Amino acid sequence: MSNTNITVIGSGTMGNGIAHVFALHGYTVTLVDVQQEALQRAMATIRQNLDRQLNKGLITAEEKEKALSRITSSVQLQTAVAQAAVVVEAATEDITIKKQIFQQIDTFCPKETILATNTSSISITALAAVTQRPEKVIGMHFMNPVPVMKLVEVIRGYATTEEVVQHILQLTKSLDKIPLLVNDYPGFIANRILMPMINEAIFALYEGVSGVKEIDQIMQLGMAHPMGPLRLADFIGLDVCLSIMKVLFEGFGQPKYAPCPLLTNMVNAGKLGMKTEEGFYDYRKNKKEPEVAQQFTFRQFS
Repeated sequence: MSNTNITVIGSGTMGNGIAHVFALHGYTVTLVDVQQEALQRAMATIRQNLDRQLNKGLITAEEKEKALSRITSSVQLQTAVAQAAVVVEAATEDITIKKQIFQQIDTFCPKETILATNTSSISITALAAVTQRPEKVIGMHFMNPVPVMKLVEVIRGYATTEEVVQHILQLTKSLDKIPLLVNDYPGFIANRILMPMINEAIFALYEGVSGVKEIDQIMQLGMAHPMGPLRLADFIGLDVCLSIMKVLFEGFGQPKYAPCPLLTNMVNAGKLGMKTEEGFYDYRKNKKEPEVAQQFTFRQFS
């Protein structure tokens, strides 16, 4: 592509990871957030993650410095998207916030700019509908952690053109990622399959079938999962899991997608997993090897 300017909106875990990967592969990146402090944290994280790759021999010191030199941060959305070939929105998983962002960038971007979203479950078609360019709106669902995971779900909205689809497939390949194309239905593929499994694991805990450690180890040892579903829920964020389950439930209207009451209660209590240091596990003493949260020890369920 002749225009290698990429704008990433949102500097959280996903946003800074996406900026990192684009910059490492030669793209000029503008990372946008509403707070300068958030951007400073994001740049520190990107540097740390590049250092980790350097120490593992995955990149050279020159590649690290070039990647950092390609990233500019900004709190000025209009200026940041003015020259973008592709904008990747990676803001909070909230449809109201995302619609507001898409309305703004549709106004500010050149007419040829492709508008992508990193949403893990929200309808691409619904976001496209608030713009004047629905044919240029598409999903690019990166996996966490972005610098490590190869998969990118590319989601075609109702009006997305084949030209835009092919452009994003090639763009994704240029990042040394593997793009897999899906159509725009609730949860797409990854979360339509993953989140009900996590929700069912929470139901098994809720109903006293087994404990946190036992459920996770059964899936690890028996199904060769690298991480058990409850630990994975903590890693993703229980609030994010609940949000996706609500999208599935509202989108399909089937009882099998109803969020487990325990998941809802934990989110209401502010126990969101690793981000709050408490979820199904307690991360306050040891983030790498956490203990099962006290209220979920198996003796209470036997």
